[in-house]
Amino acid sequence: ALVPDEQGRTGQSGSERGEDGVGPGEDDLLAKISPYLDKHLLFPLLEHVQEQKVYKEEDVLRAQVDLLTKTKLVDFAVDKYKLLHKTDTAPPEMVNRRKEVVAQIKDAKAECRPLLTLLEDPALAKPGSGENKGYREMLVMMAEKSGITPEMTEGLYKYAKTLFECGNYGQVDKDSPMGAAEFLPIYRALCKDSSGPNALSALWGKLAAEILLEKWDEAIEDFKKLRELIDTRFFANPLLQLEQRTWLIHWALFVYLKPELSTHPNGRSELIDLFFTERYLQAIQTNAPHLLRYLTTAVMTNTSRRHALKDLVRIIQQERAAYQDPITEFVECLLVNFDFDGAQQKLAQCDKLLEGDYFLGSLKDEFVSQARLFIFETYCRIHQCIDVRMLADKLSMKEDEAEVWIVNLVRNARLDAKIDSEKRHVIMGATKPSVHQQIYNKTMSLCFRSYVLGQNFQKHRAKYDVSSDPTGEGGP
Repeated sequence: ALVPDEQGRTGQSGSERGEDGVGPGEDDLLAKISPYLDKHLLFPLLEHVQEQKVYKEEDVLRAQVDLLTKTKLVDFAVDKYKLLHKTDTAPPEMVNRRKEVVAQIKDAKAECRPLLTLLEDPALAKPGSGENKGYREMLVMMAEKSGITPEMTEGLYKYAKTLFECGNYGQVDKDSPMGAAEFLPIYRALCKDSSGPNALSALWGKLAAEILLEKWDEAIEDFKKLRELIDTRFFANPLLQLEQRTWLIHWALFVYLKPELSTHPNGRSELIDLFFTERYLQAIQTNAPHLLRYLTTAVMTNTSRRHALKDLVRIIQQERAAYQDPITEFVECLLVNFDFDGAQQKLAQCDKLLEGDYFLGSLKDEFVSQARLFIFETYCRIHQCIDVRMLADKLSMKEDEAEVWIVNLVRNARLDAKIDSEKRHVIMGATKPSVHQQIYNKTMSLCFRSYVLGQNFQKHRAKYDVSSDPTGEGGP
């Protein structure tokens, strides 16, 4: 277990927090997220908390060594062991463990050697093409001609899994040797039982390898395949399907929040759609209410999804007893209680929380900017004349900065207001919609309502026709 240092946080409730509202360990969700991640996916998170100095250095190193001993990353484990114990000598058990792992790799490779030889054929020299339909058909045909047995195919799965556990996740470039990410789709193409447990595990493994290699395009594609497979596959025990969905929404944090916004602009929108889907929302409310932090941040920083705020607020209120953090409390203070002082305090805590979160650190500035805009817009709805000094205090900004910020909003036509420089007041414009807008709002649903009315009329008429003519033959 990790022990927070003097600057860290623990997971206490609001009543147990310090004067600044933040107790030891509160920001860190590592303990709640880790049960739903592959061991290898935990290493980036542990390195992040190590950099953030959330926990004592010694405790993080000990956690890394404990985790590494459960994998085949022996050399990495030796390096961390030496740092932890300040020594240049590896313990005998780790030296012996390395010999065992090398032997396991050789044995696993021997089991599927004929298949590996087949993959060296120039006609199949397309590493990573196991999901391509034409490649897959050629692979199956050549495997049958070469006498590849199901045992050899299962041997390839074992070999790919061993490579993954040793840290050989896949090709970094075209010239590097094939790894787990290349062998696993080949196994899935040759596997006779496409719905078997190993076929599903192979897809999970390929996704994990692509996340660790930061191949986001492939990861997003495989994530969608995995989601479809989980949703359509028959599970004898519904709890197993719920567990699979819970794992999937945790892995979605990597797939949709870690890629650069410039290359994957729809990541947050897709995360919102996934989390608001009924079956996955049930998984969040049942097993993972802590993921509300990421859903809230995604909605807050996505201006095109403002309409989702109503549903978000409802969910936050429903799960209030199960999970709270400064981000969800900020939304509740502002949009439920209209507590601007409380929202200001929570925003200051959100700044620290976002900076320390592995998935949300890059969204800190955008979140704070949008949060200030939310405070301002909400405040403007209930006030016509606003003092700039008071507004600056509500936004946790200096008076001059707040004035410039408001001027920019007016200049960019995002705010109907005027600034009285002498009195240092912001005077809000009329918020009544134009006549054109009122007519548009009232007639917007007219077509749909007419369609529904027509459908209901047809149903009632059909019932009347049947009751008046039970034989359905017509005539007198």
